[in-house]
Amino acid sequence: MSEASGFDRYGGPSGVRPDRTGQAEAFDAIGQHYDDAFPHKDGQLAAGRRLAEALPPGSRVLDVGCGTGLPTARQLADAGHFVLGIDLSSGMLDLARKNVPAPNAEFRQLDVAELRAEGPDGVGQFDGIAAFFALLMLPRAEIPYALRLLHGLLRPGGLLALSMVEADLDDAGIPFLGHTIRVSGYLRDELRQVVREAGFDIVDEDTYSYAPASTEVPPEHQLFMHCRRG
Repeated sequence: MSEASGFDRYGGPSGVRPDRTGQAEAFDAIGQHYDDAFPHKDGQLAAGRRLAEALPPGSRVLDVGCGTGLPTARQLADAGHFVLGIDLSSGMLDLARKNVPAPNAEFRQLDVAELRAEGPDGVGQFDGIAAFFALLMLPRAEIPYALRLLHGLLRPGGLLALSMVEADLDDAGIPFLGHTIRVSGYLRDELRQVVREAGFDIVDEDTYSYAPASTEVPPEHQLFMHCRRG
């Protein structure tokens, strides 16, 4: 996609490639501990199952911020779909390749802002996209651009399963499993507006209250949106 489509090659208005090295290094170090700290992913499991069942058999699905491949990439692959998982963390991707082996899954180290359908590094188009807690790792200024980019990667009528944590935050540093990560969030009405302005129809929503295991983080409200490319 070009700058004429409303966003530059790095997913934002500045033309400067964002530095997400710190985020990647934090998740490299967290590794398998992530799944240990988040053993109960009821909302993500339900949303992944719903996406897998709603897609035509043998669909091509993009898993944005796939992490260890659990549970989403495995759910989709087990349902007979082909999954491309992307993540910034090489350590997470190593785990994902073990957890969800080929031929039904492929994993690449890519920034969501660098995704393109065409070209030498193009990833093609997809019938469905899962973006569970991935876009919250971006500054707010980049989230609308990322959503438009994902919209462009979907085939007409394609499905997006999106989750965010409900919070009025913009690129805020928070402690997470012994590391500091930067996160953003919206209150739900604002999130709905951002998603719709990116060209998606919101078909349904679910909300879960969730507290990670073995951490002192208070319960969070997880928003799951089931969307269709408009």
